Amino acid sequence: MPVISLDKSTPKEAVCQVFENVNTGGVSLTVFELVTAIFAMDDFQLRKDWEERREQSFSGDLLSKVTATDFLTALTLLSSFESGGTVSCKKKDVLALTLDEYKKYADSLCSGFSIAEKLLKEERFFSSDDLPYSTQLIPLSTVCTVLIDGNRIHTTSVKNIVKQWYLCGVFGELYGSANETRYANDIVQVVKWINDGGDLPKTVTDFYFNPMRLLGLQSRQSAAYKGVMALVLKNHARDFISGAEMDFSTFSDEKIDIHHIFPKDYCIKEGYDKRKWNSVVHKTPISASSNREIGGYAPSVYLEKLEKKGSVTPADLDGYVETHWIDHNLLRADDFQNVIIDRAKTADRYRGSNWQNHLRQGLG
Repeated sequence: MPVISLDKSTPKEAVCQVFENVNTGGVSLTVFELVTAIFAMDDFQLRKDWEERREQSFSGDLLSKVTATDFLTALTLLSSFESGGTVSCKKKDVLALTLDEYKKYADSLCSGFSIAEKLLKEERFFSSDDLPYSTQLIPLSTVCTVLIDGNRIHTTSVKNIVKQWYLCGVFGELYGSANETRYANDIVQVVKWINDGGDLPKTVTDFYFNPMRLLGLQSRQSAAYKGVMALVLKNHARDFISGAEMDFSTFSDEKIDIHHIFPKDYCIKEGYDKRKWNSVVHKTPISASSNREIGGYAPSVYLEKLEKKGSVTPADLDGYVETHWIDHNLLRADDFQNVIIDRAKTADRYRGSNWQNHLRQGLG
């Protein structure tokens, strides 16, 4: 049996790297596994503790993708920030985490994650599948934990600043790669911004969104795509049949999903440009019941069906349609090209140059 001998002075991150290099059995050795072994030397069962915390604080859908390693990374970020020294949460920093630090901050961090979950729901991110970045939860929850002191995170002005920073990360698509350095910059800069009115965080100044990007958002896997749909929901978008606002309860009960405004089959039959009809500009949250009535029909046809199905007047239905940033006159005229143009212009007022200034200056 081959044996690799490691001296006691070998850094923990090197031990982890050695295992990753020689591991051919497919068994993952994560940072969490190593910290679990380290804490076991002090007779502390980290895995059991995490499983209990996951059941109590992370059982909801929105936080369900938070992993044990995510939690340790966030806790390391919080601990290093609170220590007043260099803020970092790289692998070597997580492996250097002490049991005392873990016990000191674990409970408050769970509260921070819960507050982050509430903030995300306020911005109409309701499910884990619609969460732009699971990685951005790490600095978001850590910032929320720091701001629990003095109950500041529950004040409107502070919440708006945190949301502003968060949305800049989403629409700037800044959390799609290695992020540990950005985590550290964010917690220091966001908290200083709030406490001292300091300079804008790098995530805010790095933020840029080209309006032409809207046509490039073809897949719901994109963070900005998910952000656009959240903004439509935050515009108090209403169900086409019931007229009910698509809040958290409606989103779950009515099985809200993202669908094309002009049905896909209709667009293909009419020969419309796929880059347009499959872009986020041409999609909106629609309930399962409304989508069944829409079928593959032209809007002028399915709107009449919706009126009969929901016993809704044309004027009321037009109002519901407008909450989705859709011009009802253009939709009833089956004017695909101008629906796309008009909706893109409406979106640009939120997501173009004016919108970038809006985010940089505050949510208002």
